Amino acid sequence: MRMTGFLLAFLCASALFVPAQNDTNSGVQSKIIALEKAWNQAYKLGDTRALEGILDDQIVLINDDGSIQTKAEFLASVQPAKSQEQQVAPESMSVRVFGTTAVATGVFRAKGVEAGKPYVRRERFVDTWVNKGGKWVCIATNATPVLH
Repeated sequence: MRMTGFLLAFLCASALFVPAQNDTNSGVQSKIIALEKAWNQAYKLGDTRALEGILDDQIVLINDDGSIQTKAEFLASVQPAKSQEQQVAPESMSVRVFGTTAVATGVFRAKGVEAGKPYVRRERFVDTWVNKGGKWVCIATNATPVLH
Protein backbone atom coordinates (compact mmCIF):
# COMPACT_ATOMS: atom_id res chain seq x y z
CA MET A 1 0.00 0.00 0.00
CA ARG A 2 2.79 2.41 0.84
CA MET A 3 4.52 1.57 -2.45
CA THR A 4 1.32 2.26 -4.38
CA GLY A 5 0.92 5.62 -2.63
CA PHE A 6 4.56 6.47 -3.34
CA LEU A 7 4.21 5.54 -7.02
CA LEU A 8 1.00 7.57 -7.35
CA ALA A 9 2.65 10.60 -5.71
CA PHE A 10 5.71 10.19 -7.94
CA LEU A 11 3.59 10.00 -11.11
CA CYS A 12 1.59 13.07 -10.12
CA ALA A 13 4.75 15.02 -9.30
CA SER A 14 6.36 13.92 -12.58
CA ALA A 15 3.34 15.15 -14.52
CA LEU A 16 4.03 18.67 -13.23
CA PHE A 17 7.30 18.75 -15.20
CA VAL A 18 5.85 17.64 -18.54
CA PRO A 19 4.25 21.00 -19.49
CA ALA A 20 7.48 22.85 -18.72
CA GLN A 21 9.45 20.49 -20.93
CA ASN A 22 6.85 20.76 -23.71
CA ASP A 23 6.97 24.58 -23.44
CA THR A 24 10.77 24.45 -23.70
CA ASN A 25 10.60 22.07 -26.66
CA SER A 26 8.00 24.31 -28.31
CA GLY A 27 10.33 27.30 -27.92
CA VAL A 28 13.25 25.36 -29.39
CA GLN A 29 11.07 24.10 -32.25
CA SER A 30 10.03 27.67 -33.06
CA LYS A 31 13.66 28.82 -32.94
CA ILE A 32 14.82 26.04 -35.29
CA ILE A 33 11.98 26.73 -37.73
CA ALA A 34 12.95 30.42 -37.74
CA LEU A 35 16.60 29.48 -38.37
CA GLU A 36 15.59 27.14 -41.21
CA LYS A 37 13.60 29.96 -42.83
CA ALA A 38 16.49 32.41 -42.29
CA TRP A 39 18.82 29.88 -43.95
CA ASN A 40 16.50 29.62 -46.98
CA GLN A 41 16.25 33.40 -47.26
CA ALA A 42 20.00 33.92 -46.88
CA TYR A 43 20.67 31.26 -49.51
CA LYS A 44 18.20 32.86 -51.90
CA LEU A 45 19.81 36.29 -51.41
CA GLY A 46 23.37 34.95 -51.48
CA ASP A 47 23.92 36.33 -47.96
CA THR A 48 27.03 34.45 -46.86
CA ARG A 49 27.38 36.60 -43.72
CA ALA A 50 24.02 35.34 -42.43
CA LEU A 51 24.87 31.76 -43.43
CA GLU A 52 28.19 32.03 -41.60
CA GLY A 53 26.33 32.48 -38.31
CA ILE A 54 23.76 29.73 -38.95
CA LEU A 55 26.20 26.98 -39.94
CA ASP A 56 28.73 25.42 -37.59
CA ASP A 57 32.37 25.59 -38.71
CA GLN A 58 32.53 21.78 -38.78
CA ILE A 59 29.21 21.26 -40.57
CA VAL A 60 28.79 18.22 -42.80
CA LEU A 61 26.87 19.20 -45.95
CA ILE A 62 25.66 16.33 -48.14
CA ASN A 63 24.18 17.58 -51.40
CA ASP A 64 21.35 16.04 -53.40
CA ASP A 65 23.89 14.45 -55.79
CA GLY A 66 25.70 12.74 -52.89
CA SER A 67 28.69 15.08 -52.88
CA ILE A 68 30.04 16.47 -49.61
CA GLN A 69 31.03 20.08 -48.99
CA THR A 70 32.83 21.88 -46.22
CA LYS A 71 31.39 25.10 -44.87
CA ALA A 72 33.92 27.13 -46.88
CA GLU A 73 33.07 25.28 -50.09
CA PHE A 74 29.35 25.77 -49.52
CA LEU A 75 29.71 29.48 -48.76
CA ALA A 76 31.85 29.95 -51.88
CA SER A 77 29.08 28.37 -53.97
CA VAL A 78 26.46 30.79 -52.62
CA GLN A 79 27.88 34.06 -53.90
CA PRO A 80 25.17 36.42 -55.15
CA ALA A 81 26.61 36.46 -58.69
CA LYS A 82 26.29 32.65 -58.89
CA SER A 83 22.94 32.37 -57.14
CA GLN A 84 19.87 32.78 -59.32
CA GLU A 85 17.40 31.38 -56.84
CA GLN A 86 14.01 33.03 -57.18
CA GLN A 87 12.36 31.04 -54.43
CA VAL A 88 13.59 28.74 -51.67
CA ALA A 89 10.84 27.85 -49.23
CA PRO A 90 9.81 24.96 -47.01
CA GLU A 91 6.64 23.13 -48.00
CA SER A 92 6.60 21.15 -44.79
CA MET A 93 8.78 20.92 -41.71
CA SER A 94 8.86 19.28 -38.30
CA VAL A 95 11.39 19.59 -35.52
CA ARG A 96 12.15 17.03 -32.83
CA VAL A 97 14.13 18.13 -29.79
CA PHE A 98 16.54 15.89 -27.87
CA GLY A 99 18.00 18.07 -25.11
CA THR A 100 20.63 20.31 -26.73
CA THR A 101 20.14 18.67 -30.14
CA ALA A 102 17.28 19.19 -32.59
CA VAL A 103 16.51 17.46 -35.88
CA ALA A 104 14.52 19.30 -38.54
CA THR A 105 12.97 17.29 -41.37
CA GLY A 106 10.77 18.34 -44.23
CA VAL A 107 10.47 19.20 -47.90
CA PHE A 108 11.58 22.44 -49.52
CA ARG A 109 10.98 23.85 -52.97
CA ALA A 110 13.64 25.71 -54.93
CA LYS A 111 12.82 27.68 -58.05
CA GLY A 112 15.32 29.53 -60.20
CA VAL A 113 17.40 29.67 -63.34
CA GLU A 114 20.46 27.50 -64.02
CA ALA A 115 22.52 27.78 -67.21
CA GLY A 116 19.77 29.95 -68.67
CA LYS A 117 17.05 27.36 -68.05
CA PRO A 118 14.31 27.64 -65.43
CA TYR A 119 13.93 24.86 -62.90
CA VAL A 120 11.78 23.82 -59.98
CA ARG A 121 13.15 21.31 -57.48
CA ARG A 122 11.64 19.66 -54.46
CA GLU A 123 13.95 18.09 -51.92
CA ARG A 124 13.49 16.26 -48.64
CA PHE A 125 15.96 17.45 -46.02
CA VAL A 126 17.32 16.41 -42.66
CA ASP A 127 19.16 19.10 -40.67
CA THR A 128 20.79 18.47 -37.29
CA TRP A 129 21.12 21.42 -34.92
CA VAL A 130 23.10 21.70 -31.68
CA ASN A 131 22.94 24.35 -29.01
CA LYS A 132 26.52 25.55 -28.48
CA GLY A 133 26.92 28.08 -25.71
CA GLY A 134 23.30 29.23 -25.99
CA LYS A 135 23.35 29.53 -29.79
CA TRP A 136 21.74 27.01 -32.14
CA VAL A 137 23.91 26.08 -35.15
CA CYS A 138 23.43 23.50 -37.87
CA ILE A 139 26.06 20.74 -37.72
CA ALA A 140 24.79 18.43 -40.49
CA THR A 141 22.47 18.65 -43.47
CA ASN A 142 21.35 16.25 -46.15
CA ALA A 143 19.03 16.82 -49.12
CA THR A 144 17.43 14.20 -51.34
CA PRO A 145 15.40 14.99 -54.48
CA VAL A 146 11.70 14.25 -54.32
CA LEU A 147 10.88 12.84 -57.72
CA HIS A 148 7.08 12.82 -57.63
